[in-house]
Amino acid sequence: MREGDRRLIALLRANAREPTASLARKLGLARSTVQERIARLEREGSIKGYTVRLADDADAAKLRAVVMIETDPKRADRVALELRKMPEVRSLFAVAGTFDLVATVEAETPPRIDALLDRIGRANGVARTVSSIVLSEKFSR
Repeated sequence: MREGDRRLIALLRANAREPTASLARKLGLARSTVQERIARLEREGSIKGYTVRLADDADAAKLRAVVMIETDPKRADRVALELRKMPEVRSLFAVAGTFDLVATVEAETPPRIDALLDRIGRANGVARTVSSIVLSEKFSR
């Protein structure tokens, strides 16, 4: 990826709704050039989509946890498919080490997060889980 594309992506990460003209000024490029770069990055799959970041007070109502998951090696793919069906599972990463997967999860109340963690632990192919409740987010990009 070119340095100019990296700079453009960094600006979009900070504010994906920033007007193209403003992005162009910051990059020292023509607005049409920035529009073309964004379109190319989308076509190539470098930019997969755009998302919404909620205000801190909107996110504060939710409990978040990080769940380390050890799976039966022959069922790891099945576990991933089952976790994908749970909307409270916000992300899932395959990792190397003692655990096979790391999930980030969200729920509105302690009983709901407790039930979610139980569901994950009972998923077919899950051998063991270790969970940590997130107390605060120091930063996110």
